[in-house]
Parts: sequence; C-alpha cells; structure tokens
Amino acid sequence: MIIEKTKDQILIKISPKVDAFGFQRIMDYLEYLEITSKSKAKQSDADKLANELNQVWWEKNKNSFIQ
Repeated sequence: MIIEKTKDQILIKISPKVDAFGFQRIMDYLEYLEITSKSKAKQSDADKLANELNQVWWEKNKNSFIQ
C-alpha cells in the first residue's frame, strides 16, 4: 500500500488483490468522513432526527409486527 498526501488530496494505492467487499466498506466510511467533516450539526441534532424517523417508521409499520 502506498499513501501520498498532496496539497488537495490523499492518494491511496493498493493491490488489486484486496477483498472488494472489505475495501468498499472502507471507502464508504471514508466518504462518510468527508461528507460529515463539513457538517455543523451536533450529535444531539442527529439523535433527535433519528428518533423522529424511527417513530414515523414504527407508526407506518407496527401493524406488520403486532397482530
């Protein structure tokens, strides 16, 4: 593996023999870090939104679980 840091980016070169599934998970995490690095949201804001979404989902789907 070779890691090069330039003024504008970090370049990572790896062997093509690396497991594609594992590599994709790493790339997804790096993309998440890049996207969230610009966010001004607080963890409490994210938690509140997640709770609201879970409540809406449960109201729409609870009849599938409770008989």
